[in-house]
Amino acid sequence: QVLLVESGGGLVQAGGSLRLSCVASGCTFSSYAMGWFRQAPGKEREFVEAISGGGISTYTADSVKGRFTISRDNAEKTVYLHMNSLKPDDTAVYYCAAKSVPSGISRVPSYYDYWGQGTQVTVSS
Repeated sequence: QVLLVESGGGLVQAGGSLRLSCVASGCTFSSYAMGWFRQAPGKEREFVEAISGGGISTYTADSVKGRFTISRDNAEKTVYLHMNSLKPDDTAVYYCAAKSVPSGISRVPSYYDYWGQGTQVTVSS
């Protein structure tokens, strides 16, 4: 059973930075593509970033391009979301997701097999 646990969320002022972490267990982590998604109240789950198993390929949503970066440490079984220049519109619960395929990445939530419980990010104006 693959388990994903996010951390690093919190309250930050606009313009600030946060780094989210997602630690995986129960899997050969380097064989999993990973994604970050977010969901604000009353809105659908939105793609943020994705990264292939080896970390070679990444995919970034236009809404966060130039501000957010995804990275991973396969030895630590951790994927990170580095968030800079945060805006109030970035306020949401952030989820990491995993797909048992080393190279394919997707922006579609249904592509992913496993999800974490989410971590709240609140950006104040």
